[in-house]
Amino acid sequence: MSIKNSLKAYFSKPQNVILVMLLAVLSFLTMFPLLSLIKDTVTVHPSELMSIPGSSVGDLTSFHWKKVFFDGENSKIMFYKPLWNTIKISIGSSFLAITLGGSVAWLITRSNLKFKSLISTLFVLPYIMPSWTLAMAWLNFFRNSHIGGAPGLFTALTGIATPNWFAYGPFPIVMVLGLHYAPFAYILVGGILKNMDANLEEAATILKTSRFKIMTRITIPIIMPAILSTFLLTFSSSMSAFAVPAFLGTPVRYQVLTTQLYRTLNGLNPGYGYIMAIVMIVIGLVILMFNQRYVGKRKSFTTVTGKSSQISLVDLRRLRNVISYGLLTFLMLIAVVPLITFAVESFILAPGDYSWSNFTTLFWTGEGRFDIGGGEPGVLRNRYIYLGLWNSIKLSVVASLIAGTFGILTGYAVVKGKNSKLAVFVNNLAFFPYLMPSMAFGAIYLSMFSKRNLFIPSLYGTFFLLALVGSVKYLPFASRSGVNAMLQLSDEIEEAAIIQGVSWRKRMTKIIFPIQKSSFLSGYLLPFMSAMRELSLFILLITPANRVLTTMLFQYNEKGWNQYANAINLMIIAIVLIFNTLVNKFTGASIDKGIGG
Repeated sequence: MSIKNSLKAYFSKPQNVILVMLLAVLSFLTMFPLLSLIKDTVTVHPSELMSIPGSSVGDLTSFHWKKVFFDGENSKIMFYKPLWNTIKISIGSSFLAITLGGSVAWLITRSNLKFKSLISTLFVLPYIMPSWTLAMAWLNFFRNSHIGGAPGLFTALTGIATPNWFAYGPFPIVMVLGLHYAPFAYILVGGILKNMDANLEEAATILKTSRFKIMTRITIPIIMPAILSTFLLTFSSSMSAFAVPAFLGTPVRYQVLTTQLYRTLNGLNPGYGYIMAIVMIVIGLVILMFNQRYVGKRKSFTTVTGKSSQISLVDLRRLRNVISYGLLTFLMLIAVVPLITFAVESFILAPGDYSWSNFTTLFWTGEGRFDIGGGEPGVLRNRYIYLGLWNSIKLSVVASLIAGTFGILTGYAVVKGKNSKLAVFVNNLAFFPYLMPSMAFGAIYLSMFSKRNLFIPSLYGTFFLLALVGSVKYLPFASRSGVNAMLQLSDEIEEAAIIQGVSWRKRMTKIIFPIQKSSFLSGYLLPFMSAMRELSLFILLITPANRVLTTMLFQYNEKGWNQYANAINLMIIAIVLIFNTLVNKFTGASIDKGIGG
């Protein structure tokens, strides 16, 4: 009887009901697919029967593990070389991102730089836009006639042919990823610099310490946890990037883990790809452990004095105009010029010829020509483009509604759970999808739902599978918003309603949600924006019937129909920027808020 009463008392609290429900749902959607992925690394797949003589579909085998890790030169080409390329790319882009982002953050917060607000806004623009934006812009500008088929704008303007190493391969991949994630470093490091105590720096200045010593002995040690955390997170993001290496590495057959994963899962040996997905997940988990370790040490870097009321800005003197205008020009080149190149390339009839007579509206409003692009009509007259646009918007709306709603429930239950073991575990489960690279996460769901599994029929090729994987992948964004929103609410607000006998549903819809509407809305809008520009997560799950704009862009680019790809890219960027503006308008949120002055 006591057990029954205990259970009744336990489940009388809404947060406990929600926690148990979330435990069951999230365990099935995160842990079970991971187990399915591991199982698929040791079973025979239909396309592998010729590779494994005498085997049957579903048989246990160690064939994939031996081939990936212990097959001599084949393993080197298939796995070890792409792994090493991935590590080099990730390290290089992380150093570039931190150097550039940290330098701009210091100039904004610690110097008398001009145009601070404008520079801050322009600097975060490449991070708001899809990651492949700069990659396509790089190709538009620097491709050469040796591999690209037609020279880019740089060669057309200067007559100088770019070498292969500059146009394709590791160098441009590092540059593009570094520029894309530099705003991420700027936001994290800039936030610390903006809020840190400046008393030590001012005391050193009074003692006539050189600016170099102040930087190396005081400023950098204080912000070192933020720098290390930024490095680990940018390393993880670069490691999981697919679109940039695919655009810039494929022309010279430069493979990284994500592009190799895509090739194997779409080839005859999917077992190889599932092993690579596990390797990427393990690396992501190790990175998270290091990140938590170093971020957890931040308290040892704090000072015990009060925060200085004023920060004496460094006078750049004669260099002020040079640095200000130089930085503004550089940001225009990486934030605005790419958009111009997309527009120009989408109107060019014959690639490489930028004379006025070669401009055409064929790729926007034309009916199509069979000698160009297989007779595809312009993007504004192409029903498949509109179908892809509708699929993108529909997918983004559904994923954001599901992720946002579950994020609110997660935030409510975790905060009201008062740090119970169940609340902590559910919170970690909700965050778990963030740790996995997008393509690896897509591979997990491909492994689990491409065939009948338990009571669930095959979902491959269905819109439901895309919505499901998008909802789970973006749940961490929504759950963080939900947790932060609930932490800001005093318990007395809900307790007063409980005393008045107000039901839980009414408390949520009439009291809690209206009060924290802005924070909760961001939990819906951020997943929408992420899904709208996502490629890596969906590329393995897309079929001709459920294509979205991002995968169509990738397919057009693979076919060499660059004009269509550039036009679609402009459409995607416009939609993302419009909804980013809506996020700022409805939530008051801005990712550079509090840094840019």
